[in-house]
Amino acid sequence: MRLSQLFTKTSKNVPADETARNAQLLIQAGLVHKEMAGVYSFLPLGLMVFNNIASIVREEMDAIGGQELLMPALQLKERYELTGRWDDTVVDNWFKTKLANDTEVGLGFSHEENLVPIVKNFVRSYKDLPIAPYQIQTKFRNELRSKSGLMRGREFVMKDMYSFCLNEEQHAEFYAKAKKAYARVYERLGIGDRTFMTFASGGSFSKYSHEFQTLSEAGEDTIYLSREKKIAVNKEVMSADILAELQLTRGELEEVRSIEVGNIFSLATKFSKPFELSVTDENGEVRMLIMGCYGIGVSRVMGTIAELLSDDKGLVWPENIAPARVYLASLGESAEVKEAANKLYEILQNHQVTVLYDDRDVRPGEKFADADLLGIPHRVIVSPKTLESGKFEYKNRSGDITEMLDEQKLVNRLAL
Repeated sequence: MRLSQLFTKTSKNVPADETARNAQLLIQAGLVHKEMAGVYSFLPLGLMVFNNIASIVREEMDAIGGQELLMPALQLKERYELTGRWDDTVVDNWFKTKLANDTEVGLGFSHEENLVPIVKNFVRSYKDLPIAPYQIQTKFRNELRSKSGLMRGREFVMKDMYSFCLNEEQHAEFYAKAKKAYARVYERLGIGDRTFMTFASGGSFSKYSHEFQTLSEAGEDTIYLSREKKIAVNKEVMSADILAELQLTRGELEEVRSIEVGNIFSLATKFSKPFELSVTDENGEVRMLIMGCYGIGVSRVMGTIAELLSDDKGLVWPENIAPARVYLASLGESAEVKEAANKLYEILQNHQVTVLYDDRDVRPGEKFADADLLGIPHRVIVSPKTLESGKFEYKNRSGDITEMLDEQKLVNRLAL
């Protein structure tokens, strides 16, 4: 992609109506556009980052047997009445509306009531289990306050997976796989070293749910963390009994702020019973299916990474989710420089290196500032000085490496 052809632009001005660091940087870099509090458009470069995050999530869900589908945002009132979740006193953040014929519908905040009838239509034998359909889809939640940029949205994109198992043993086995898959997701996204599985309330379904909390002073949650044991307890369930059960002592835990970037929890038969979702097991006994739910806010994770992996110059994307691997900038107006930069652009692309090519007629300082703001991992400069030396100037985003490399060494450095 050539920057001269990109319709979006960077900005030096911090948006006046944003207090969250992640939203400020993403807006300044031209990756997102704020429509209203908690609602953002993903612009071309931002969508590239989002899609890269979604691909990592998708790969890890597929690896444990997940099957991707896509369900509608519009939800049927009668299904939620069946489970008791249409009532605003039960779910207090519904967006509801009416069709032209006065039929009431809701905009989905979760999709158990939509998926269970689908599964009932196809799963007829215990031999079909376990299954784990999932989607990466827009959710709507009528948050009272939405002040944390992409980390708390009224409209956001979530990966929600639902497991269906014959019994508790089968459910426990899949649940354990999901825990490990989530840990791999956060490791691949560059936040694994600061993301901890956290014991939280299991509600009416199980003793615990498991949140994945990323340490940040910008977080809205308080957790008690054991770095040594790599587990934490949410403040909402902190008690002497829980500490004893988890073999923790208060003295080994530190109180920290964090951002919830995912959660998994058991649903037991809460949704299978109302819809009579059952199969007959090998002994001829009718069993209601045991369900689990596994959520990752993909857009929230993007906001979290922007919040944490940044410096005073801008964003610092991990290589596997950056909008491009290389920021290529030509300096000066000479035909020789432009020809050399164009040639290098083609060479890198031929080696499957994604390149954001700054071919604009602007000052070098503006190009360097944009390279830093956008957070591209590697920067390559073509200039009269580099042409003289027969090499290219290479610098990484962290700024701890600056080298002059010839074409072959540069390709070796940048090609995956």
